[in-house]
Amino acid sequence: MVDYSALEERLGGLVKELESEYIKRTPRSRELFEKSKRFMPGGVSYAIRYFKPYPAFIQRAEGTRVWDVDGNEYVDYWMGHGTHVLGHAPGLVLDAVRRALGVGTHLGYENPYALEYAELLTRVVPGLEMVRFANSGTEANMYTLRLARAFTKRKYVLKIEGGWHGGYDALHTAVSPPFTGPESAGLPEEYLGHTLAASYNDPEAAERLLRRYPVAAVFVEPVIGAGGCLEPVEGYLKELRELTYRYGSLLVFDEVITGFRLAPGGGQEYFGVRADLVIMGKVVGGGLAGAGAFGGRAEIMELLDHLKIPDPRSRAFHGGTFVGNPVSMMAGYALVKHLSENRSLYETANGLWDELRRRVDRLCEEHGRVCWTTGTGTMTGIHFTRVRPRNVREVYELRWSRLVEHVHHLHARLSGVLYVSEKLVHLLPSLVHSKEEVELFERVFASFLDRVFKA
Repeated sequence: MVDYSALEERLGGLVKELESEYIKRTPRSRELFEKSKRFMPGGVSYAIRYFKPYPAFIQRAEGTRVWDVDGNEYVDYWMGHGTHVLGHAPGLVLDAVRRALGVGTHLGYENPYALEYAELLTRVVPGLEMVRFANSGTEANMYTLRLARAFTKRKYVLKIEGGWHGGYDALHTAVSPPFTGPESAGLPEEYLGHTLAASYNDPEAAERLLRRYPVAAVFVEPVIGAGGCLEPVEGYLKELRELTYRYGSLLVFDEVITGFRLAPGGGQEYFGVRADLVIMGKVVGGGLAGAGAFGGRAEIMELLDHLKIPDPRSRAFHGGTFVGNPVSMMAGYALVKHLSENRSLYETANGLWDELRRRVDRLCEEHGRVCWTTGTGTMTGIHFTRVRPRNVREVYELRWSRLVEHVHHLHARLSGVLYVSEKLVHLLPSLVHSKEEVELFERVFASFLDRVFKA
């Protein structure tokens, strides 16, 4: 029987020991963080990048490695929030960027590069008959919801608890406990009046809401990302597909993380389920900023067509200064073309991380079943919960410690392993992490378990 109160006390002691060692190794990062607090709220550019007692300031990245300002080297298992599926700064993308810079940093007119990329995406992504580009995953979610409402002439949207669709008002709810109300100050409650939420892996909960409300679209990440890399149970996505058909709603796959990661065609290809609309981000920009796209069935996408629908109030709006930017178009094209032509990358990487999850799960069992693994393909989560979580509510509500994830993050940092965030152990590694780097993570995790649970 695991004595959780004794473990929590032991973890509290380890925090001080590990933080002291981290401070010794990262004096320059500490200095920059203190300076940063004068110019950026919280001393960071994005709150998720903060970890205690202060973040490592990374100054260089290459392949699967990053280096901080103090010269410490880490194997990166986060890879630009999941953007760099071929590692940091792959040569084929850098070559494309150099060619693009010869064209111009931004054209502001229609260009052949966006057309060429759009055509490639319609060949690679299942059901993508037409596509439009955006500047981020958040933006792509915003335009997709507007389009779904225009097509169905319905107001309600159903999202999945714990699903992250960016900071767009109508979807910025039910991300973290208590899974109700706005996720941000300054977001009026009434902005969420037509947003519903159901648990992941619970088709009955989704059906209850679909039966009661006229829902324009169901938004779901095929594999939950920010909530801890949770995989769908057998048949869940197919049941959502059937339910949306039955109740006249659109099925939207947010593939900002799963797109081009699980397979070239993303979650649709991997799970064999066709969505009406798909949202892309991160990888779609080839590793550059301004990465977003959305698309799907032509009859839906044509509601954006100003030639067929001249009245702007009768069609769905989409636009943006930097959409179709030649640098991100050429970089994204080079990356996606390479992925689509080298499918063996997925077989190798998915196999490595499937095995890692099995081995780590055995370690959890050997240490009294104090943790569980989740995930699909390279997406990998480790949860210190009393049972294996099936949805994000369980990820939080079934935890037995307030400190263990933070202590693991400190231990990992000091062992040359880096990821975000310290609140959840979840990884978004590349397709090119080596067998040795996958085994490194396992060894570091095993040493953490021994340190905490065999002391």
